[in-house]
Amino acid sequence: MAKKAKKNKAARAGGQGGNNSNNYTAKDIYVLEGLEPVRKRPGMYIGTTGIDGLHHLIWEVVDNSLDEAMSGYAKSILVTLLPKNRVRVVDDGRGIPVETHKQTKKSALETVMTTLHAGGKFGGESYKVSGGLHGVGVSVVNALSKYLVAEVCRDGERWQQEYERGEPLAKVKKIGSCKGSGTAITFEPDSEIFREIRFDLDTILEHLRQQAYLTPGVKIQIKDEREKEEHLHQFYTFYFESGIRSYVTYLNRDHKAKHDDIFYVGKEYEKIQVEVALQYIDDLSTRELAFANNIYNPEGGTHLTGFRSALTRVLNDYARKNSYLKEKDSLTGEDVREGLTAVISVKIVTAQLQFEGQTKAKLGNPEARTAVESVFGEAFADFLEQNPSQARAILEKVILALEARKAAKAAKDTVLRKGILEGLTLPGKLADCQSRKPEESEIFVVEGDSAGGSAKQARDRRFQAILPLRGKILNVERARLDKMLASKEIKALIIALGAAIADELDISKIRYHKVVIMTDADVDGAHIRTLLLTLFYRYYLPVIEAGYLYIAQPPLYRIAKGKEVRYAYSDEEKARVVKEMKENVSIQRYKGLGEMNPSQLWETTMDPAVRILKQVTIGDAAEASKTFEILMGDEVAPRKLFIQTHARAVQNLDV
Repeated sequence: MAKKAKKNKAARAGGQGGNNSNNYTAKDIYVLEGLEPVRKRPGMYIGTTGIDGLHHLIWEVVDNSLDEAMSGYAKSILVTLLPKNRVRVVDDGRGIPVETHKQTKKSALETVMTTLHAGGKFGGESYKVSGGLHGVGVSVVNALSKYLVAEVCRDGERWQQEYERGEPLAKVKKIGSCKGSGTAITFEPDSEIFREIRFDLDTILEHLRQQAYLTPGVKIQIKDEREKEEHLHQFYTFYFESGIRSYVTYLNRDHKAKHDDIFYVGKEYEKIQVEVALQYIDDLSTRELAFANNIYNPEGGTHLTGFRSALTRVLNDYARKNSYLKEKDSLTGEDVREGLTAVISVKIVTAQLQFEGQTKAKLGNPEARTAVESVFGEAFADFLEQNPSQARAILEKVILALEARKAAKAAKDTVLRKGILEGLTLPGKLADCQSRKPEESEIFVVEGDSAGGSAKQARDRRFQAILPLRGKILNVERARLDKMLASKEIKALIIALGAAIADELDISKIRYHKVVIMTDADVDGAHIRTLLLTLFYRYYLPVIEAGYLYIAQPPLYRIAKGKEVRYAYSDEEKARVVKEMKENVSIQRYKGLGEMNPSQLWETTMDPAVRILKQVTIGDAAEASKTFEILMGDEVAPRKLFIQTHARAVQNLDV
């Protein structure tokens, strides 16, 4: 097995793309500055030394391979997760040049691996379009790795150089012959830099799947060899001929489409390659993913602005021309994006690429707006004209959104006006706190009148407010804003928080800096908690981002022995307490908050000195959004699959 693995390793490093290597030589490598700052301030180069930064090392190495693919020189990329926290990335591109570099007097390979801003992307014709704009990628990975080895196959010869924390262990040396061409980088992150080294397969798969959609015709494979047993090795292949059209299909896989055909256009406009794919689904949410040179731009930028402008204009023009709109009505951007899934990808000559900020989160090229607006606008107008039945389905969807927006505005104005006209009169069921300082005030959103009554007696009225909610609130995942605002319970919560809602939301006006969801420790309590979390995620996201939303953790058990009373918040803690108290203990299982008297509720769940509060955070908004859609959306199949997948992880389910 060892000999076979060695042979395969050599074959993968060689690859199949041996042609055209002569037009990529040492003269194409441009040096701008040294490598010294990287280990001192790694966050400047990879954003963080946490888990995100750790995975960024893989992205940087893969980006180099993708740049070869985008330039037409590579067709396959293999990423292997190895034991001992090592990762190997192999491509069949041209291979990094190895001859002596005229400026550095070292091998071009060593120059690329050990010098910041050294690469083929700062001039010449080697990379007209690339994602690695600054050329710092692989050298930064080298600097932040305990060990790295670079292997290159060029012109029938195999070359290698090893490094330790960015320093070469020896000169570049020839180690044998090979067929084809390519580059293989194997690295081990440095534990002196990264506080936790744990590569997550799901994160890697999601990122590389995305890159495969954006680079049609290129095969990206991922192999997980971290387990010792051979049968546990996992192997994945991503290959998409249809590119971003396939991406839209994937994004909409759990939803019902409003029209059958996915719209797609791909065209060059003044040296900018523009691709757009979209489809409307029977949903209220919007998903717009924008990319520049395969780099995801979470904050959008000029290409997304151009797309939105053209989308609104074209749909308004078509709606008026075909009498879908009333004379006084006009579709807004909010209307035309409801239920929209769109992928916008532009490729710009690397030397002209502009991002706002170091993180590449937002594209800044003004010409990208013109290009997308022109290419997409013309093609989408033709699509609507040539596909009247699909155009009708789209227009019915966006006009329904327009009507709902008007109804929601009327309902929202009524709710907000009610709060103002009543002289800031708060809901009758709210037991407010005495403090008027938001930073020291907290509100407990409590399930039911019984628990609410107990909580009102238990609280410290100086800074703790209680808002009991009756029954299960409306599932806002399945309801528009106008229907949501008709709910008395939700209306009471909106007025109590005092920060308005939706586009009127002003986080600076919120009346409490701790909003605590306090529900029973049973199935109904978990359901109510999920409904409230859905409400906050969809309509009060800034509250979560500010760190104001919490979940109370009431105890599950009261364990008594004589006059000694202790509380347990989990089955494991209960077992430990019972063992410590030895024998003849009395165990009470709390089914609900109402079973506790006020003093018990205070000393276990509400007293800041001893209580347990879990702060609600959002590590990955897109993944959180997907989970909410599965659990709270209309589609039954994905929710059933989710339950089947995770059922075994549920213990001690109360039915």
